[in-house]
Amino acid sequence: MYESFYGLEAKPFSLLPDPEFLYLGKKHKVALALLEYALMNNAGFCVISGEIGAGKTTLLRRLLATIEDNITVGMITNTHQSFGELLDWVLSAYGIHQPGLGKVEMHQLLVDFLLEQYANNKTTLLIVDEAQNMSATTLEELRMLSNINSEKDLVLQVILSGQPDLKDTLRKPELMQFAQRISVDYHLDALSSLETCTYIQHRLVTAGATDDIFTPDACRLIHQYSGGIPRLINLLCDTALVYGFADQKKTIDVDLVEEMINERMENSILPLAKIDKSEKVVESDDDDFPWINPNGGTEELKPVAEKKKLKKSLLK
Repeated sequence: MYESFYGLEAKPFSLLPDPEFLYLGKKHKVALALLEYALMNNAGFCVISGEIGAGKTTLLRRLLATIEDNITVGMITNTHQSFGELLDWVLSAYGIHQPGLGKVEMHQLLVDFLLEQYANNKTTLLIVDEAQNMSATTLEELRMLSNINSEKDLVLQVILSGQPDLKDTLRKPELMQFAQRISVDYHLDALSSLETCTYIQHRLVTAGATDDIFTPDACRLIHQYSGGIPRLINLLCDTALVYGFADQKKTIDVDLVEEMINERMENSILPLAKIDKSEKVVESDDDDFPWINPNGGTEELKPVAEKKKLKKSLLK
């Protein structure tokens, strides 16, 4: 809709987890490095947690995009009890589920599959997304499944990704043995104000932008309303671009963001941060802002340092 108007080749703020648009801020970079290290070193359990929309699924998809051929991957994306039992999920994740089997038969089928992969010099990885829905009983069953191993190597590695409730469940006394086998335990915090600005600019550049579209203060205001949660940042930025396109404005500024919030988001069901507008303070130092094109665009989009140079040259 607005892509050509802003010189974009793709939609920059889709809500779908696209690894090509992943912004590797400090937290996400560390999380990805830990996951890659765990896979290389045959670690048992890895746990990645974060608030809704923190970028966990996108991070996992980036990991999958770079994974080596000697790793057989199964992924469970829905852990609600109505979708079946753990063994049903696991066998389906590897495409080996057979109807009508009892638990013992399903367990043996999984054992045979894991040992076959190991015999072929392949590591078997199970990724469980939305793992906060798993009960303590199901997690303990998963731990028991991970006991399948060769004499010296684990034949099943597991990555659990979920909301903070997952960590609360794993802290329960009955899961102490499980907790002791977790090699990586990392929490994805919300983005800072500067990281939010960089995140917005990164996604715009990835979508083909060659000039700045959002002003620094607009980016910072979006950080305040979103709380630094990537999914909310995407939603606010996408809606702001629709508003900008409707008004034929090439630049998304604070006034436009405020208009969008007041008209569309103020009374919505979205969990936006509440801002006391009488006390709201937007930073004005743009020296560290990650400009797309600091030497182009309108004067107000040029960094402070460049404006000072220009002013001095005019005074000479």
